[in-house]
Amino acid sequence: MSRPGYEADRFRVVLMDWPGGSTRVLTESWDRSASSIVWAADGKTIYADANNVGQHSLFAIDVATGKVRCLVEKGRVTSPQPTGDRIVCRICHHQSPVELYSFARDGCDRRQLTNVNADKLSIVRMGESEQFSFPGWNDETVYAYVVKPVDFDPEKKYPVAFLIHGGPQGSFGNDFHYRWNPQTYAGAGYAAVMVDFHGSTGYGQSFTDSIRGDWGGKPLVDLQKGLAAALERYPWMDGDRVSALGASFGGYMVNWIAGQWPDRFRCLVNHDGNLDERMAYFDTEELWFPEWDHQGTPWNNAEGYEKHNPINHVDKWKTPMLVIHGARDYRVVDTQGISTFTALQRLGIPSKMLYFPDENHWVLKPRNSIQWHETVIEWLDRWTKP
Repeated sequence: MSRPGYEADRFRVVLMDWPGGSTRVLTESWDRSASSIVWAADGKTIYADANNVGQHSLFAIDVATGKVRCLVEKGRVTSPQPTGDRIVCRICHHQSPVELYSFARDGCDRRQLTNVNADKLSIVRMGESEQFSFPGWNDETVYAYVVKPVDFDPEKKYPVAFLIHGGPQGSFGNDFHYRWNPQTYAGAGYAAVMVDFHGSTGYGQSFTDSIRGDWGGKPLVDLQKGLAAALERYPWMDGDRVSALGASFGGYMVNWIAGQWPDRFRCLVNHDGNLDERMAYFDTEELWFPEWDHQGTPWNNAEGYEKHNPINHVDKWKTPMLVIHGARDYRVVDTQGISTFTALQRLGIPSKMLYFPDENHWVLKPRNSIQWHETVIEWLDRWTKP
């Protein structure tokens, strides 16, 4: 990275003569942020994986010229390892957990090497996923995913779970994971909608950078336009029965939505989200993060913390909200969640709090995860189903 203090700066691949030699930036013209990198056996190619327009793709970088080719585009492709004349890697996507695959060095001749999840997948139904784009903030192209309910019937109307990713410099993407998995909601009879708003990764560094100083601006516009685009594109979605859910920045955005978009959603779910951006500076363990995103400290740039601060708009709240927090969360401390719940209770807004004494910024223990999902689905069902 080239900008100190910026966790979402672009990773460039740099070559260095060893030991103590000169350096050469190999990927200056490649507008993606390399994740894992590995040399080919002949030393002529570096393989890298990176977020890429809602995917996490595998690329080959020519060491002599810096030219980049996409070898495997779809899904989440990680941990490439050259072996002989092939490349072995991990791949997951919306319909499958991670399995091992191999490819020829040109990305062709795909072979699945493992099927360790076959027994479990045989008794699980998956919803179909589809990516679409729409004109977002300033009419710039923004991408989103829809995952259909598992019992999909185009003649029926389905409630919507509107998922908001964290980061904010992150992406939901085409992957399979064990916390915010859209199949959870598809399996419960919901259409899942996920917008990669301005600030998301994999769409070029300027797109990622654009959220700096504008947490509640461009992303909110993208979410509003993205939901409208999804409802227009998919008439089987019931626009009168929509819930919004998010964690970390997504939890912050839920609190921001509660004051800026109070009449849109049947209910909200806020996991580990800030209520007061100003106070959050003083109690987080990650000071360099707000200093970059809010462009300074609260005492030398108070406006940067206040202009999109949810606590300033609590008087407009009216939407029922489930609040979830972990006692060991030092990124967004638990008093932020407790304060959110206090405001909801004092305003007389239907609300509930789920508190995990043994979890941090994530819910990592299996039994806690089951309770998390059961509580969230019950909350959505309460407000969106007869």
